[in-house]
Amino acid sequence: MSKTGSSLLTLTPKQAIPIAVMIVFVLGITMIKWGFVPLLSLLIVIFGLMMYGMAKGVTFDAMQNKMINGVTTGMGAIYLFSFIGLLVSALMMSGAIPTLIYYGFDVLSAEWFYLSAFILSSVIGLALGSGFTTCATVGVAFLGMATAFGANPAIVAGAVVSGALFGDKMSPLSDTTTISASIVGVDLFDHIKNMMYTTLPAWVITAIIFVFMPSASGDFSAVAELQGNLIKSGLVHGYTLLPFAVLVVLALMKVNAIYTITATIVVALGLTYTHSSPDLAQVGGWFFTGYSLPDGVDLGSVGKLVARGGLQSMFFTQVLVILALSLGGLLQGLGILPALLDGMRHLLTKASRGVAAAAFTSFGINVLVGEQYLSLLLSGNAFLPEYKRLGLHPRNLSRTIEDAGTVINPLVPWGVYGGFLTGVFGMPVIHYVPYAFFCYLCFVLTLIFGFTGITISQLEPTNNDG
Repeated sequence: MSKTGSSLLTLTPKQAIPIAVMIVFVLGITMIKWGFVPLLSLLIVIFGLMMYGMAKGVTFDAMQNKMINGVTTGMGAIYLFSFIGLLVSALMMSGAIPTLIYYGFDVLSAEWFYLSAFILSSVIGLALGSGFTTCATVGVAFLGMATAFGANPAIVAGAVVSGALFGDKMSPLSDTTTISASIVGVDLFDHIKNMMYTTLPAWVITAIIFVFMPSASGDFSAVAELQGNLIKSGLVHGYTLLPFAVLVVLALMKVNAIYTITATIVVALGLTYTHSSPDLAQVGGWFFTGYSLPDGVDLGSVGKLVARGGLQSMFFTQVLVILALSLGGLLQGLGILPALLDGMRHLLTKASRGVAAAAFTSFGINVLVGEQYLSLLLSGNAFLPEYKRLGLHPRNLSRTIEDAGTVINPLVPWGVYGGFLTGVFGMPVIHYVPYAFFCYLCFVLTLIFGFTGITISQLEPTNNDG
């Protein structure tokens, strides 16, 4: 075993593969079989890797620095989650989400409930360019309506995730879309146009599946009761939908996400005082622990419906992000990820293998590390030279890593996206995974197109070829 300097290990693929398999096995058995929370499972894996590194002569400080470097790549997401926690509280206290739910009951039917959740989430996701924000706003609203419509919350969550990830993939405002295009050096809109070949069929097939899903069997007396209780809460007013308009307009203007969310929070906070007069201490409490109805007010399920948001609701997710990124930095520093990527390169002798290798690498990094951005960055950097060597246009690579990277992270219980949705939806990832059809279909279609050569574009020959 050789070392790079005094801290980094140089592994062969044969040495790295058993370690990767063991990591996935430990994560899977501790969370799925034993029911451990993802934080504990990640800590177990990190501790095991540090013991491995120490046995190979790597210093603790060196490994710690690698983990810290890994965390720095995701600090933007950590900050963003704090603001999303505040946003959900603000949209609740202002009445924005309760009002959206109230009017949603008037326009939605039990028969098309799942399809409606999917389509609306797709539209909002496309407008916002953020699956996180879409799930935390429209997703929360649809889950609030699910019980009254007699709908399965897990199917509703799967529909929302599918729609939100469509928007996250296809919106020019999305950071994952921008990263995927920039990492391989293609034009953003050329990248989006090329993604339509896999994304639009996946969207249509998903919509058809939700059409034929068993209809919700809503008790409309329960719907009427819930609407009545929403009115009694004093939160339902038409003008309280203004924060949603602010959110969409600023996003379309490409204003930074933090500034957009902050402006929305300010507007929502101002509207809160039009129908109630909480003191600052109470508002501060809502921003920290999440909004809740005043003590002594009993409005049935409305109380649970509006008790969402707050900084506290994001703590689990933020710690999960830190641990997942730490694991990624450690895997990189110990030479495990580089060895796995290097081991694939000699297999890339034709286009179909190139697409499959990039897809499974993006998928594998999501499962191994649980981090969406790393799956894009590492796969894009690793396979760009190989795609060019095979005569494949880089736009094929940017599409592949989105189809196998961006949309997979919400399906990983220990992933950043999965942890976020667990907190927002109030249900384990494993519950909605079977119904996130869009995410599976993107992955399957990119593999099919890779093997058949359909929609795979070649590099144009240069003028000095002969």
